[in-house]
Amino acid sequence: MSAPATPARAATKPPVPGEIKVLVGSAFVIAIGFGLVSPVLPAYARSFDVGVAAASTVVSAFAFFRLVFAPAGGRLVQRLGERPVYLTGLSIVAASSLATAFAQSYYQLLVLRGLGGIGSTMFTVSAMALLVRLAPPTMRGRVSSMYASSFLIGGMLGPVLGGALAGFGLRVPFVVYAAALVVAALVVGLRLSGASLRPEPGAPQKPPMLVREALRDSAYRAALASAFANGWGNFGVRVAVLPQLAVAVHDDAWVAGVALALAAAGTAGTLQVAGRFADAVGRRPLVLIGLVVTGLSFALIGQSHSLVVFLVLSVVSGLGAGLVNPGQQATVADVVGNDRSGGTVLSTFQMCQDGGAILGPILIGVVADQAGFGWAFAVTGLVTLLAVVPWLLARETLEQADGESGDEQEATTTAG
Repeated sequence: MSAPATPARAATKPPVPGEIKVLVGSAFVIAIGFGLVSPVLPAYARSFDVGVAAASTVVSAFAFFRLVFAPAGGRLVQRLGERPVYLTGLSIVAASSLATAFAQSYYQLLVLRGLGGIGSTMFTVSAMALLVRLAPPTMRGRVSSMYASSFLIGGMLGPVLGGALAGFGLRVPFVVYAAALVVAALVVGLRLSGASLRPEPGAPQKPPMLVREALRDSAYRAALASAFANGWGNFGVRVAVLPQLAVAVHDDAWVAGVALALAAAGTAGTLQVAGRFADAVGRRPLVLIGLVVTGLSFALIGQSHSLVVFLVLSVVSGLGAGLVNPGQQATVADVVGNDRSGGTVLSTFQMCQDGGAILGPILIGVVADQAGFGWAFAVTGLVTLLAVVPWLLARETLEQADGESGDEQEATTTAG
């Protein structure tokens, strides 16, 4: 049963820690930087006299290496700590981006983008671990929303700036991206240098949470299912297949851009409200509503022939995504807790989302080729709705978060 909102909880709601604000700001800078290079990367790859398939492979190499290196990234977080892995990951992506700007061949470009994917998964997993460590238990939904919003807004602004920078040459956005990452790394390194991320020397320390332990928790299993479905639909099919549907049905390229922008606006508009709702009422109901909204909107969008209906459903699908993200992220944080490390638990969650984002467009593209866009989006809706089942069977973790908060307050009072 979901934990009801109480006046006591609202009265004791702590402020957002400064360290988290630093991470949110860093995420915004990183997202803008990634957006700078995303619109020019295919054209940059084609400049080495390769075809469309080879250019697409460069784009996919980043995501592929993010996926395969995620388990190692999780183990590094557990062994070395969150902050060093985060800074190292940013440094690797910065170095690979700067080197990409000076690539002399297609194969150099391919290798350098792959290395960037390794760095990306390092800072992504460690950032999740930092948020788990630093966020007060009763505001994990709100913190997840802030972090996701910064990435989303930065990702929307980046391509606009990247397109403008491309006028100075296709290599320039990569240099600017590298510089932005260096700035982000310096700020995080300085501002988080005094953050308490580990128990004091001599204090009892719990062992890291392992994936097999987390899998015994129904909430974690449900989060893995929704992460895969979320990656499949919102990060995969929406980005790669929805624009093709827009052009095929409405025969205008601008429709694709407007549909993606409206979906992003729907997500951005929902995230903050959803985060507060997840902290006040519960994680589980929020994810369930979001999955149903997203699944139905995807299933219907493939059947729509009206431009107005198509755009409205794009907004609705974005609203659903904004409901899912804070609840599932907060649930994973509740499962791990902020008194122990859970690098591999967090990297497995990230792998499920990345795996869905990679597999979804490929398999749905095959369905679209063989049976049409209607069936393709119906299957996408079905994949999303199937993720509802484990959430119906999952426990609500907000009560656990309230217990953690109470323990922290008691420990602080005793120490004082």
